[in-house]
Amino acid sequence: MMRLIFNDQTFSFELLRTLSYSPYGGADIGECLSTAYRIEEGNFDSWYAEWRKTAERMHRLAAESLDRGNRVSAREFYMRASNYYRTAEFFLHGDPQDPRILDTWCKSRSTFREALRLMEMPVEQVDIAYEGTHLPGYLYLVDETTRPTLIIHGGFDSTGEELYFEVVAAALQRGYHCLTFEGPGQGAVIREQRIPFRHDWENVVTPVVDYLLTRPEVDATRIALMGISLGGYLAPRAAAFEHRLAACIANDGLFSNQFGEIGRKLHRGNDADLNDPVYVDRFIRGLMAHHTGIRWAIENGMFTYRAASVAELIEKTEPMTLEGVAHLIPCPVLVCEAEADHFFAGQPEMLYEALTCPKTFMRFTAEDGAEEHCHFGALQYCNHRLFEWLDQTLCVKG
Repeated sequence: MMRLIFNDQTFSFELLRTLSYSPYGGADIGECLSTAYRIEEGNFDSWYAEWRKTAERMHRLAAESLDRGNRVSAREFYMRASNYYRTAEFFLHGDPQDPRILDTWCKSRSTFREALRLMEMPVEQVDIAYEGTHLPGYLYLVDETTRPTLIIHGGFDSTGEELYFEVVAAALQRGYHCLTFEGPGQGAVIREQRIPFRHDWENVVTPVVDYLLTRPEVDATRIALMGISLGGYLAPRAAAFEHRLAACIANDGLFSNQFGEIGRKLHRGNDADLNDPVYVDRFIRGLMAHHTGIRWAIENGMFTYRAASVAELIEKTEPMTLEGVAHLIPCPVLVCEAEADHFFAGQPEMLYEALTCPKTFMRFTAEDGAEEHCHFGALQYCNHRLFEWLDQTLCVKG
């Protein structure tokens, strides 16, 4: 793994993630490094406090720039403030009632929307009808012409605002309209509406496609879907049943995300013990006490699935598999793999082998500087390769 400031893998990776948005306006290198040096390693509250300080500083500078009429500077400060507020909130989910969660996340969203108002391109905040409520999204348009359109959603912990830095900016540069949205378990949908993750993601994506087909700017024959991180399971699951998609990108590929299976891999005792919920809870919480990555994954899992216990989290994630589903996907699929992925090791190959549609396997390596999960640290290179594949698949001229 890349080690950046921290020896702790989880802290190092999340710093890399935040820093990786620098090329697209979401971070500045010195700001990130100086913040990281102030953080006590492994301390979730210290992480929150220091990133919050940096975010608030950017927020103040944005307001001051706007007061002086410096719209470009204000937009840039608001963008970075949004990403830093997101980073500050990241480790807070151990207590779903913690008031810092909603306050900090809301500031991440509001500063991003302040930045959008200062953009030169048309961006719309949209509400997509969904099962008696709505899914929040952003529609980014290159111009008013009809173009191929990329739907983008995140995964286990990302927000709709973050997706701009990760993919949208690169897509717009290449002539794609983009629609990002947050589904159940994500962003505003879990924090404000309290709707948890669901495994049958086609019921989420189909209303999104329905909405896009009402827009004259969208080429209905060239709608692609990209899912990131856990989205590497969710997007292929949707593509198996939503056949109006012309292409699907799993970045990175994920065949299953069953917490029970993960627990079995970590367990070295009698497998029969794993049938005892009390034992499982004690075993997992023992791991959480000594491993920040496991602690964060369980706490965020219970938060996003609205599970009251580890046993309930295991039960709720049991359907999260593409077994018996992957072969139903008809459109071309790109499966990405990160050489040193500490989350999805072996999973992209499992997904690729299960596919029967036109398929491409794309490996990112340490030689590329892109070996980390979702290729953080090399987003420009990653987007270069992803969009070359998408251009070719959708017959888009560069």
